[in-house]
Amino acid sequence: MNRVPVALVFPGQGTQKQGMGEPWRDTASWTLTEEISAATGEDLAELLLRTPTEQLRRTDLAQLAVFTVAVMAHAEAVRAGSLDGPVVACAGHSLGEYSALTAAGALGVRRAAELVAVRGRAMREAALAREGTMGVLVAAPLDQVDALVAEVRAEGADVWVANVNAPGQTVVSGSPEGVAATGERAASIGGRMLRLDVGGAFHSPFMAPAAEALGRELGRTEFAPAHRPVVANVDAAPHTDGRVWSRLGVQQLTSPVRWEESVRTLRRLGCRRLVELGPGRTLAGLARRIDPAMEAVSVDGPAALLAPPAAGR
Repeated sequence: MNRVPVALVFPGQGTQKQGMGEPWRDTASWTLTEEISAATGEDLAELLLRTPTEQLRRTDLAQLAVFTVAVMAHAEAVRAGSLDGPVVACAGHSLGEYSALTAAGALGVRRAAELVAVRGRAMREAALAREGTMGVLVAAPLDQVDALVAEVRAEGADVWVANVNAPGQTVVSGSPEGVAATGERAASIGGRMLRLDVGGAFHSPFMAPAAEALGRELGRTEFAPAHRPVVANVDAAPHTDGRVWSRLGVQQLTSPVRWEESVRTLRRLGCRRLVELGPGRTLAGLARRIDPAMEAVSVDGPAALLAPPAAGR
C-alpha cells in the first residue's frame, strides 16, 4: 500500500446546507452531537437534520453545524483507519481552524465547540452592529487586487482583502459600498466579482468587537502545550505550541485567511495527500488549483471512507 504523508484540512462557514448531518447519523461518531449540544446549548441533531438552509445561513448556527460535521468526519476516518498514511499536519479555513486544532490534539471537542459557539455569536453581533459584505474576485492577480483595494480604501470606502484562497481567487470584505466599488473596477485588472451571500464583513476590521469578545474566552482556554502541527490562517506557518492560539485566534477574525500559502506550507512539510474532512469539497478543489501535483480527496460522508483515496476525487 502506498502510504503517503497526509495533511488534514477542514472547511469553514459557507459549506452548510439542510440535512448535512444525514449521512453521519448512523455512524458511531453521531454521539458527538450530544456532547456538542450539551456544551453549547444548541440542538445539533435539529441543526444537522431538519434546519432549513436559509436558517443555517445565520453565522452562529452555520459555524456550529460545520464544526460538528467536520469533527464527526475526522472521528470516523480515524475509527475506520482510512487516512492511508501518516498525518503530518492539519489546517482549517477560518472556522475550520477549530476543527484542525481538535484533530491535532490542541483542544478537546467540548472546549472547541464552546469556543466556536462564542466565536459565532460574537461575529453575528458584530455584523448586526455594522453592515458589511464580501465578494470574491476571480481571475485577477493578487498584487493587482491588493492595489485596487488600497485605491478604493484611499478614496474613503471600507474594503480589505479577506481570503487569499488560490491563484485567481481572492475574497474582499468591507462595507457594501466598498465591496461594490471594488467590483465595479474589477475588469480594470482583468477580473470579475461574484458577490457572496454572507452576513457580515468577516476577516476585516469590522470584526474587531468580535475579536475582543472571543479574546476573553480564548484567554480562559487551556490549549495542549504541545500538539501535531497546525498551519495557521494568520501567518501560514506551522505551530505546535498551544500557547500561541489565544493570540492567533484573536488575530484571525480581523486578518486575511492566507489559504493558498497555507497549502504550500503543507506541501513543504512533506504532505503529498490532502484530505478534506467535513461538508463540501471546496478545499480539495482549491488545493488542486494551488498545487496540481498534490493528491486531494474529500470525505464529505461515510461512503467516502469506504473507497480508496484517488487523485482528483
